[in-house]
Amino acid sequence: MRTIETFQVPPRWILVRVSTDDGRAGWGECIIPKRARAVRAAVADIGDNLIGADARRIEDIWQRMHRDGFFRGGPVLMTAAAGIEQALWDLKARAADLPVYDFLGGAVRERVRTYAWIAGDQPDDALQHARQRVDQGFTAVKMNATAASDHLDRFATIDHLVGQVAAIREEFPDLGIALDFHGRVHRSVAKILLRELEPYRLMWVEEPTIAENEDVLPHLRDAAGAVPIATGERLMSRWQFTRILQEGTVDIIQPDVSLTGLFELEKIARMAEAYDVAVAPHCPNGPVSLAASLQVAYCCPNVVIQEQSGGIHYHQGYDGLPSGELFDYVTSGELIESRGGFFARRAEPGLGITVDDTAVRSADSSWRLPDPNWRHEDGRYAEW
Repeated sequence: MRTIETFQVPPRWILVRVSTDDGRAGWGECIIPKRARAVRAAVADIGDNLIGADARRIEDIWQRMHRDGFFRGGPVLMTAAAGIEQALWDLKARAADLPVYDFLGGAVRERVRTYAWIAGDQPDDALQHARQRVDQGFTAVKMNATAASDHLDRFATIDHLVGQVAAIREEFPDLGIALDFHGRVHRSVAKILLRELEPYRLMWVEEPTIAENEDVLPHLRDAAGAVPIATGERLMSRWQFTRILQEGTVDIIQPDVSLTGLFELEKIARMAEAYDVAVAPHCPNGPVSLAASLQVAYCCPNVVIQEQSGGIHYHQGYDGLPSGELFDYVTSGELIESRGGFFARRAEPGLGITVDDTAVRSADSSWRLPDPNWRHEDGRYAEW
């Protein structure tokens, strides 16, 4: 490896470029945009130890990134390592003129189902937005369940959510509907919501509790009835997923390739297959993260659907930033645009996209996304 660079480009992407002495380059993507400066610094710190290493030895470099330091893990270090690792796979596969999935056992499918977000952080008018998504060809949608939620939420809040889901289900009997609790809903209210939502045949309820409260999952599993439970976007390794798989408390796991890395995502998916657990990779991220995640989806049979961020509400509302879209910084974005609610498998080498180096460099800046600062009516801080 010769250079490892990071770039912050609007609306909220953190891209990593790794180059080698022969002039080749590969791209990866980190997340945690609200801590972008910390992520860029972590990439620089890790990268200083990798310059001169053989970029083809990806597993050895992965082990080195994780084991070289006494303190390891955590989202900032893990996403920095994941961005570098994605770029190494892009380099390796491009040099061989093969897609990454051919290094991971080869393709098992011709297309991958995807879903689109509806509504926003404080969901309303979900039915109207669902109609728009169906018109765009999507067969599945996801929405946030609530805005800030308290331990003893008013039943009007619960009734409002259930009413929105009921209206979507009545108009679209076959539409896949997922609800993201986002770790906002406390145990006492989550149990009520799960029971109320059971008649509406949801694809899943996501993050019914935050990662540090996973001990609550067995109690929520009992309350959920036939509602599938999904979680895992904040988990970062096989070791963290092992516990919830062994406990049998979830039906779908949602690892994020920009936290786990590409090869680790593939390993997690293979491990989940042994527990008959489906994988729906988390990816409200940029084009490189999506392309990397799809490489795993093409070769792992238990990946059932892929998140993508086209038109997501996270792209808007930040002062001073343009409302960038998913393919603003790639010259071959059409290669991974969804058609009819699916991503068609492509055979282009590497991650399957071409990043516009000039556009990325010209857009690089030091923007900072503000924390949402959510509070309850009495002034207490609320889960975002």
